[in-house]
Amino acid sequence: MIAGVLVEITNKSLDRVFDYVVPDHLIDDIKVGKRVEVPFGPRTLVGFVLELKNSSDISNLKEIFKVLDKEVILNKELLDLGRYLHKTTLASLVSCYQIMLPKGLNVKSNNKVSKKLKKLYYLNDIDRKITTKQQKIVDLFKNKEKLSRDELKDVSSSVLNTLVKNNVLRVEEVEVYRLGYEKLKRKINHLTNDQEKVVDNILYTDKIVSLLYGVTGSGKTEVYMELIARCLTKGLKSIVLVPEIALTPQLIKRFRERFGNNIALLHSALSEGEKYDEYRKIVRDEVDIVIGARSAVFAPLKNLGLIIIDECHSDSYKQDNNPRYNAKDVAIKRAEDLGAKVVLGSATPMLEEYARGLKNVFNLVTLDKRVNGKELPKVELIDMNKEVGKSKGYFSLPLIDEINKTIEKGEQVILLLNRRGYSSFVTCSNCGESVKCPNCDITLTYHKSSNILRCHYCGYATKYEVTCPNCHEDSLKDLGVGTEKIEEELKDLFPVSKIIRMDVDTTSRKGAHQRMIDDFSKGKANILLGTQMVAKGLDFPNVTLVGVINADTSLMLPDFRSSEKTFDLLSQVAGRAGRASKSGKVIFQTFNSDNYAIRYAKENDYKSFYKEEMKVRKLMKYPPYYYLVSLNISSKDSKLALVEAKKCEKVCHKYLDKTIILGPSPATIFKKQNIYHYQLILKYQYQDNIYEVLEKLVNYYATINKVNLEVDFNPIHL
Repeated sequence: MIAGVLVEITNKSLDRVFDYVVPDHLIDDIKVGKRVEVPFGPRTLVGFVLELKNSSDISNLKEIFKVLDKEVILNKELLDLGRYLHKTTLASLVSCYQIMLPKGLNVKSNNKVSKKLKKLYYLNDIDRKITTKQQKIVDLFKNKEKLSRDELKDVSSSVLNTLVKNNVLRVEEVEVYRLGYEKLKRKINHLTNDQEKVVDNILYTDKIVSLLYGVTGSGKTEVYMELIARCLTKGLKSIVLVPEIALTPQLIKRFRERFGNNIALLHSALSEGEKYDEYRKIVRDEVDIVIGARSAVFAPLKNLGLIIIDECHSDSYKQDNNPRYNAKDVAIKRAEDLGAKVVLGSATPMLEEYARGLKNVFNLVTLDKRVNGKELPKVELIDMNKEVGKSKGYFSLPLIDEINKTIEKGEQVILLLNRRGYSSFVTCSNCGESVKCPNCDITLTYHKSSNILRCHYCGYATKYEVTCPNCHEDSLKDLGVGTEKIEEELKDLFPVSKIIRMDVDTTSRKGAHQRMIDDFSKGKANILLGTQMVAKGLDFPNVTLVGVINADTSLMLPDFRSSEKTFDLLSQVAGRAGRASKSGKVIFQTFNSDNYAIRYAKENDYKSFYKEEMKVRKLMKYPPYYYLVSLNISSKDSKLALVEAKKCEKVCHKYLDKTIILGPSPATIFKKQNIYHYQLILKYQYQDNIYEVLEKLVNYYATINKVNLEVDFNPIHL
C-alpha cells in the first residue's frame, strides 16, 4: 500500500504530496486524515495522510516510520475545506490544515502536548498481614471503590508505592481534562414575541445565511441559545464564534446555565494543554456546542447544524497572516457543504453584509427594541474645541460632573480610549524628531509604569530617557494619550474610586479577563477603563454612564473603513449603558462633532449612516461595489522590493484587463522588523482569471529567496 503524505514544510515550492510505502505492520492503523512520521531527506518530519493507493509512479520509495493518531483528526469535510482555503487564499495547503488544529495535534513534530493523567488507587483483596500504618490507609477505602491521589494527599508517595508493590493497592492512570467547572443553577429565560418570530424566521428560511440586526440589549444571545436548543432536539450540533476573549467569560456563564457542561471552548486564552483537551472532547463526540474565537470555526463537530457568529462586524474574524481566511467565509462554506445554517449577529453589521441582507442574498431579521422595553441611552456630544482651557487633562467638565454623580449614586462607569500605553509617542521639543523603532517605521509608545518605550509591532523595547537620541539634548517629551495616562488622571480626579484598567498590557496573564469582569460585576470597582475590548458584548446591570475620551481615534486611520469603524465602536460602547432597570447616559468627547459617523452614532441611526457611507464607497469604488485584493511585496532590500513590486504591477496590467490597479506605493507601515513593504491594490467587479494570475505570481515568488509576495483577498485594512 502507498500513502500520499503532505509534510510539514510550508514552503510553497514543496507544497505537494509525497508518496511513501506503508509497511505491513501499519496497514491496519493507517487512514486518510491521520498524522504520520516520515523520513524526508536527512530529517524526520510529520505529515498528513491525504490519500491511500495501491501503486506509485515513483520507484525506491521510503517507508513511513509510524502512525501518530488513534483517531482520524482531519475528516473528509475538513480535508475538503483545507483545499478550498488553499484555492481561495493561495496559501500553502499544509498551512491551511495546520490552522485547523491546536498545537498538541499540529503537524509540526516539535509541538507536542501531553495528556493530563490522574492516578486512581483501588483496594485489592488482602491475603497477608499489614502494618497498623498501612491499615489506616486501607480504612480510607471503606465503602469506596477507588480514591484519587488528591483524596490521598496526606499519604506520602513512598507509602503508596510500597502498598502497590506489595499488591495491597493497585493503581491506574486515567486521563482528565484540564478545564473543570463548578455546577451552575439551570436557567432558561422566556423569549419575547419579537425574539420568537426571529427564531422561527431563521429556522424556516430557505436561505443558508441569516443576518440578525439587533440593537444593543435586544437579546441576541437569548435568540442564539434558543436556536441551539432547537438544533439539539434534532440531534444537530452548534458552533458559536465571538470576536474578543473578553466576551467569553460572561457568554460562557450564560451558556452553561442553559446547557450545562455540554460545551467545549477554543480560544487563545487557554493553555496549549487546555486547547488540546477541549479539541479531543470534540473529536470524541463528547460535546454538542463549541464556543470560541476565529479558529473555532474549524471545530470537527459531527452533525453540525448551526454556526453563530456574534458581533459579526469585528475585524478579528479575518486572519492577518497566512492563510488569510475570514471565519465568516469558512462558516458559510461549511454550512453549504453540510446543509447547515449560519447566523451573523450585530448591532452594527458590516456594510457589505447589510447590503446583502437588503438584496435578499442573506435572510435579514431585525430586533429593533431592547428586551426590557427601555429606550436606548441618551448620548451627549462634547465639542473639545470649546473645552480648551476649561478641561482637566483629557476630561471635560461635563464628563467629570457625570462621573461624580454616577459614583455618588453607587452606580458604575465604563470609559473607552482605544489606545493603550501612557502616551502615543515621544518627541523632542528641541529638534522635533520623534523616537522611532529601529526595526519598524513607527513611533515607540511610552509605558510609564515600566518606564519603557515599546514597539507594538515587533516588540522592541528600550528604557525611556529624557535625552534625545538625535540632538542629544535633554528635551524629550511624551505626547498623545493612552489608557495608562487616563488611569493616572482618573486617580487624581476621583481619588476614592476603584479603577480597573482593561487593555492588552493588563490582560496578558492567564485568567486576567475573567478576574476583571468578575470584580467589576461584583461592584469591586466603580470605573472600568479600557480599549475596544470594553465596547462589545459585556453586560453590567449597574453601568449607567459610558464615556468616550476621544471619539476621533479611529477616524484618523488611513483606511477606507475608518468611518465605519468609528461608528461601530461608538455605537457598541454606548450600548453598555442602561442595560437593566436603570437609565443610561453616554458622553462622546470629540474634536470632530460635525463628522457624520459620530453624529449618526450619537443618534444610534445605523440606517442613515449606512446610506451616507455607501455614497462614499460607490464614489471611491470600494466594497461592497468592488472587490479588493492587496498585494504586499517585501524584502530586506528596499530597492529590490520596489523593483519587484513594479514587475508585479506590469503582470497585473497585462493580464487583469478589467481591474483597477493602484500602486506600487509604500505600505502604511513601510518598514516592519527591518523588512520593507510595498503595496499594490487591485479593485474589480468581474475578473474571471484573477485567482489564476495571482496564483502564478505567488508560485513564482515562492522560488525567489530575497523577496516575499503576500496576497490578501478582501482585506479588512489597507
